[in-house]
Amino acid sequence: MALKQSLTLGLGQHLTMTPALQQAIRLLQLSTLDLRQEISEALESNLMLELEEEQGPASKEADEPRETAEGEDIPEELPVDAEWEDFYDTSTPGSSDRNDADLMDYRQASMHSLPSLREHLLWQAEVCGFSPSGLEIATHIIDAVNEDGYIQDWPALEKRMLEIEGATQALIRDTLTTVQDFDPPGVAARDPVECIALQLQQLPEETKARAPALQLVESGLLAFLAERRLGAIKQQLALDDETLESTIQLIQSLNPRPGSTFADTDSSYVIPEVFVSKKEGRWVVSLNPEIAPRLRINDFYYSLIKRADQSEEQQTLKTHLQEARYFLNSLKSRNETLLRVAQTIVEEQRAFMEYGEEAMKPMILRDISERLGVHESTVSRATANKYMHTPRGLFELKYFFSSHVSTTSGGTCSATAIQAMIKRLIQSESPGKPLSDSRLAHMLLNEGVQVARRTVAKYREAMNIPPSHERKHTA
Repeated sequence: MALKQSLTLGLGQHLTMTPALQQAIRLLQLSTLDLRQEISEALESNLMLELEEEQGPASKEADEPRETAEGEDIPEELPVDAEWEDFYDTSTPGSSDRNDADLMDYRQASMHSLPSLREHLLWQAEVCGFSPSGLEIATHIIDAVNEDGYIQDWPALEKRMLEIEGATQALIRDTLTTVQDFDPPGVAARDPVECIALQLQQLPEETKARAPALQLVESGLLAFLAERRLGAIKQQLALDDETLESTIQLIQSLNPRPGSTFADTDSSYVIPEVFVSKKEGRWVVSLNPEIAPRLRINDFYYSLIKRADQSEEQQTLKTHLQEARYFLNSLKSRNETLLRVAQTIVEEQRAFMEYGEEAMKPMILRDISERLGVHESTVSRATANKYMHTPRGLFELKYFFSSHVSTTSGGTCSATAIQAMIKRLIQSESPGKPLSDSRLAHMLLNEGVQVARRTVAKYREAMNIPPSHERKHTA
């Protein structure tokens, strides 16, 4: 039977991995100091960008509504009050009414080392809700990840993990799948092909060219792309020129060395990205206006683009304008995502803000990602190397996430709250008769928290508190 060709029209939706979206994702994971460096390089390379002068005239671009990289509007109703004017009104950064003493708290902060890739992965494992056996397997997997983000010699590692109590091949496989879903995307892959496939799988399903890109990778044709054998790819996957070009652009936007962003991290001063304060009985979350200089489109060069000529200079100006808009929208998207994550954290941890560490709720990445409708890796990326200044002190955003322990009443208690309870009990103990770990576990049980002695010892050691026989001599 002969096949008849025909043309049909159809409607559909897709999310294009635009340069602005790619840039926004990359900017989101940068620390404050790295972001400043990125902005400095953008100012040097793009003549359409300039620093906004204090008391300066508003840019022509300032009066035009700007869309975010993802086309999202700023949410109108939020569970916690937010202050956007630090970034989006016409006032200058110096016009903030924040107390100077608050600013000195972080300016005088001691040096902190940025987390390594291993530390970043271990933190995600701790707040992922693994079972004890799953957490031990995840730790072994993370320990095997090299600086590029890859696992080497998986068969030998799997053989060693089967010796863990409660470990099965199914549990190991499921745990590996979960770790491979961590930030940075593509981590814990066993080869470059799997690395690229993992990053594609984390993209939204409606992302343009995601399906053919996955087909290309899973069909073993990635080597053809490296060798520029595009004709063979088109023939085997039955792609037209436009789809092939979109597929190549998408794959080239991915990172074949996901661990490289954590390599050679140096110490840096702690600068909070977010401020939290209580005003008129409500908790208010605002972005730090000092984390980045204010940028705008240069009025003079913008006016030159209105000339209707096709000179080389005119094309250069148009290219720089497009790149400048990408950059400004990426910055705005970054700030929106960061503020939304911070707002949700404060809403979830309102009891901590009011009463302190013992009121900290257990919270994992999934809790925030489900409320915001984003991937867990996005939440992890938004909280990495970011700090929040609160009335109770300066905290990394990661601090507000912790695993949970069951209570005798059927509820849950966060590991942070338990550590605070242990610290309180030890501080009030008799110097001549310090409390043992077993005694601490019993006292916690009387307060409704059921934990094993070894768990108490683990939390005590995490707080650098010596065992009871050593504390007896330090009264």
